[in-house]
Amino acid sequence: MRNKVNIVTLGCSKNIVDSEYLIAQLSGNSFEVVHDSNDESSKTVIINTCGFIDAAKEESINVILNFAQAKRAGIIERLFVFGCLSERYKAALKDEIPEVDEFFGAKNLKEIIRAIGGNFKDELVGERIVTTPSHYAYLKISEGCDRGCGYCAIPAIRGKHVSVPMETLMSQTRKLAESGVKELLIIAQDSTCYGLDLYKKRRIADLLNRLSTVEGIKWIRLHYAYPAAFPEDLMHEMRDNPKICKYLDIPFQHINNGVLKNMRRGITAEETYRLIERLRKTVPGIALRTTLLTGHPGESQGAFDELKQFVEKARFERLGVFPYSEEEGTYSARNFRDEISKKQKSARANEIMEMQQKISTEINAGKRGQSLTVIVDRLEDRFVICRSEHDSPEIDQEVLIRKDWKSSLLMPGDFVKARITATGDYDLYAEID
Repeated sequence: MRNKVNIVTLGCSKNIVDSEYLIAQLSGNSFEVVHDSNDESSKTVIINTCGFIDAAKEESINVILNFAQAKRAGIIERLFVFGCLSERYKAALKDEIPEVDEFFGAKNLKEIIRAIGGNFKDELVGERIVTTPSHYAYLKISEGCDRGCGYCAIPAIRGKHVSVPMETLMSQTRKLAESGVKELLIIAQDSTCYGLDLYKKRRIADLLNRLSTVEGIKWIRLHYAYPAAFPEDLMHEMRDNPKICKYLDIPFQHINNGVLKNMRRGITAEETYRLIERLRKTVPGIALRTTLLTGHPGESQGAFDELKQFVEKARFERLGVFPYSEEEGTYSARNFRDEISKKQKSARANEIMEMQQKISTEINAGKRGQSLTVIVDRLEDRFVICRSEHDSPEIDQEVLIRKDWKSSLLMPGDFVKARITATGDYDLYAEID
């Protein structure tokens, strides 16, 4: 079973796409590949790591250590590590975990293929073997980031912003649609800057418009939009194009002007409120998902109180929050002391999430009796698990349709009208309309 390879992917959806490119190359070299498997018959394991924040780094290290122990026990024979954590801490990791045969950076695909005995195939560049359910897939439209946010190490790991040419993305989307993909999830470190390097202007609205012409694609969902200098034409495309989900993942991180300045976000509180108002006015019915960061240097109690007021006023449909972790080499680490305790950072994050739970419950309660178009994700014993256009897979809430003779005929990837009959904090219950 030396030709059987297990690829373990940690971290964000961008890492999933990187693993899918790797799987295509390995399969083209006659390796049998399994993904995120505990199958002990795989004698070679490749771990794609995340190094964004402390919790992600800790998870990556623990997974590496578990497989290092499996290698010592003779369960696996070869162990390789790549991705963001490996890019940043290769030298230290080599010293600390000698069981790993080789560490690679985030973009060393050719070197990984050669290390395990394969040949990089130019004819497979851009080819992927999708690991998500067959009806949806991620489309990574750019690599890297030029923003330089104070707390973020991604530019140091992934480099400058580089857009994928529009023609390449169209070709990739056609192939995905031909394979059965119906929902396209657009991802990048900064999706709203798409095209600046190639076309000398933001072309994200143009890109979405062109992607929507691909036959078979029914929904297009946009992630990781940067709020500063948000492109106006994108709002109009989201409003007018029926294939663009009325959903936007737009991380605001904070609202206090002092903290925003320390974070180098390039936007003020006043501009933030105006942008939210404009988005909701221009795109009626839009669901906004944001991410917030608690405990960044400069976040006084007053600044945190302002952040809580922001959550109450904005009433985001979806919200995630993370405690700040100091990342060496970043602007914030070089220029500010990390004086807020981990306990206080976590307590503030928990307080925000308690507020959001109440808001989510109230928003959901208002959906009772509404009829929504949903996509079927999977079938379980008692329910058919679906999502509306306001929900992205893995991170957002689901619509649960109780199984009966009619709903049992549904299959993953089907679209159906569902009437909401009951609601919870983060899920909706429905019946076929």
